[in-house]
Amino acid sequence: MMMKLSLHLFSFLLTISLVAHLLKSQDDDFVRQPAGRVILTPHDRSNSDPQQVHISLVGKDHMKVSWVTDNNHTKSIVEYGKQSGKYNSKSTGEHTWYDYFSYTSGRIHHVTIGPLEPSTTYFYSCGGSGPEFSFKTPPQTLPIEFVIVGDLGQTDWTNSTLAHIKSIDYDVLLLPGDLSYANGHQPLWDSFGRIVEPLASHRPWMVTEGNHEVEISPVVSPTGFKAFNARWQMPYKESGSTSNLYYSFEVAGTHIIMLGSYAEFDTKSKQYVWLVADLAKIDRKKTPWVVVVLHAPWYNTNTAHQGEGESMRKAMEKLLYKARVDLVYSGHVHAYERFTRVYNNEADPCGPVHVTIGDGGNQEGLALMFEDPPSPLSLYREPSFGHGRLKIVNETHAVWGWHRNHDSNFVVKDQVWLQSLSSSKICSKSADLEVPPSSKDEL
Repeated sequence: MMMKLSLHLFSFLLTISLVAHLLKSQDDDFVRQPAGRVILTPHDRSNSDPQQVHISLVGKDHMKVSWVTDNNHTKSIVEYGKQSGKYNSKSTGEHTWYDYFSYTSGRIHHVTIGPLEPSTTYFYSCGGSGPEFSFKTPPQTLPIEFVIVGDLGQTDWTNSTLAHIKSIDYDVLLLPGDLSYANGHQPLWDSFGRIVEPLASHRPWMVTEGNHEVEISPVVSPTGFKAFNARWQMPYKESGSTSNLYYSFEVAGTHIIMLGSYAEFDTKSKQYVWLVADLAKIDRKKTPWVVVVLHAPWYNTNTAHQGEGESMRKAMEKLLYKARVDLVYSGHVHAYERFTRVYNNEADPCGPVHVTIGDGGNQEGLALMFEDPPSPLSLYREPSFGHGRLKIVNETHAVWGWHRNHDSNFVVKDQVWLQSLSSSKICSKSADLEVPPSSKDEL
């Protein structure tokens, strides 16, 4: 009872402390909404039933199923099959838990299942009790569609964003950091797991850390990321990484690199050495598209968080440029912004397109102020809640669209077709010769 009262009091105090902002768009009569109230999603199942269920890709044909139980005796077992209620396969995994001051987590289970067939629906049960879940595996070949959303949180706007995402099917969700906004208040991690479960148990969610995942405490978590690493285990070992904070994976002709803005990244760091090796292993004939996801943006014309990604950009940008990375997605800034292809602060047709999409629904509200006059590198920017979709159509072309949460409507405000740099003769030639390309190549 006291725990419920403290949660409600925490939610109330956090909500009333937020500053409400209203701002009209320069291009229409849309009114920016204030920050949403924090929603605490309760636990309404038995102690042995799975909650906070989410899945993530492991290798080319496996899936990791993660969930939490309050009963410490529940086994880490997943039963699954292609028919509802009929499970002809079973896998056993492991469990963990953690303490954070007076908080002790439930038992956190991680079970890898497979091999699985591509583009196939599987039904599954966790721990031998509770509801049945289902997911669809991604396709083996192109086309494929990614949802990208950052700084999600758990507010009214989070619910709006999740509803918009759910309204149109997709294959994989990429989240560039700032998940629960627990900020050390560990019950918010549990609440976040419940609010995203309807989507995260249905399609694979691949995440990297943001600043709100750090949660450093000198005594209980001196290195940080205690909750994040325990709850959201990503397939870092499979990509040769030694840290859950950065890793890569491949799916349907696309190589995805999830970088860690809050892990060491200088040229002598483990992350830098790993990135060099990972980029060297990419076969553009097998994966013609390369996408990078991180938290703190390298390019940003919003007045919020100015320069916070600059040191990482200086350390790693050349690596991405030489590897002809197609797109770089980031969060952190609570607004949307898309840049032209850029390298070293100049327009470059062989550089990646940088996109900031930290507008999932966080309780801190929108970052309303942009620099004026705008940089010619910035092609579209708007402080609104929403999410993005990247549909990679084939080996040479993809379409990116940003969808704004406009009341109950599904509004597409920014859209652009992209050519893969692996299919650009000019960029391929300049990469081999290491000479600047012509600026006349297409976006």
